[in-house]
Amino acid sequence: MPPPSRRGGGSRPTIGDVAALAQVSKATVSFVINDRPGVSPQARQRVLDAIDQLGWQPNAGARALSTKRSQTLGLVMRRPPELLSTDPFFPQFVAGIETGLAPLGYALVLQVVPDEETERRAYERLARDGRVDGVFLTDLRTDDPRPALVTELGIDALIVGPPQHGGQVPALGVDDGSGVRRAVSHLRSLGHRWIGHVCGAAGFVHTEARCDAWRGALADADLPEIPPVAADFTGAAGARATHQLLDLDRPPTAIVYANDLMAIAGITTATSRGLRVPEDLSVVGFDDIPLADCIAPPLTTVRQDVLTWGRAAAQALVSLTEGGEFQAAELPPVEFVVRASTAPPRT
Repeated sequence: MPPPSRRGGGSRPTIGDVAALAQVSKATVSFVINDRPGVSPQARQRVLDAIDQLGWQPNAGARALSTKRSQTLGLVMRRPPELLSTDPFFPQFVAGIETGLAPLGYALVLQVVPDEETERRAYERLARDGRVDGVFLTDLRTDDPRPALVTELGIDALIVGPPQHGGQVPALGVDDGSGVRRAVSHLRSLGHRWIGHVCGAAGFVHTEARCDAWRGALADADLPEIPPVAADFTGAAGARATHQLLDLDRPPTAIVYANDLMAIAGITTATSRGLRVPEDLSVVGFDDIPLADCIAPPLTTVRQDVLTWGRAAAQALVSLTEGGEFQAAELPPVEFVVRASTAPPRT
């Protein structure tokens, strides 16, 4: 088939014409014209040559009209309002998405829902009304019905997290477990043998991954396991879980928390009981939120590059909605950040 050429009769070339001539996806053309990374020099030059040959001028409105797409992506979140108002993870993640979408001329539609039924209706409405070209699936649950639902509804989707075994929806995430394993290794190197865990709410894939990593790390180090205590990622739940662990006949000398918010609440709880952190209790968080190094003592934690994760997720989903093949971006691995909230146990 001969390559498309400059159109005559006043008909304007489209981004699809440029992509076809350059033998790339439309998402790649978008990345080139917005000077985004991730495109090889050879592909970039082919796109620039095609733009020059066709005389194409980028026009977001015309592109949306010609492709009959909304150039909008959706994020439906089922989370407690008190967690959304206090947990900095999702604002950072959404900011990352926005930095990835804005240069491509895309927008984000965010909807917060209270329960599973409302969540299902939200996806059905998005598909029926054609309001979005694709959706992000966050907070994946065990036996989560959403991947099958969006596939049935014909909505392009991207799981933010580990992939499902045998699933049809692509996923983009980091290894949560590696951070927890490094936390246990660090505490073991300090001499701790009784290491507790305040895990996240039951039923979430990332909760299970972090809890499994904690158990595996204890087993690898030949350490006894204290039953983990589940909490809902809020500060109040973290405080209750900390009391529960410290009330044990043999309380832990260190606790690994599933997020920084619960870890900070754990420090406050321990202090209120007359314990000193880290002399009497070492504390490790997860996420490295902006306040983690401002509290007393500064929090030892696991750092995730949430902004980069959100930006990469946005670019990957745009590529999917524009007909490109999914290519998992290489995200920065988690980092273990040692601060003053951990120390050798008191003899």
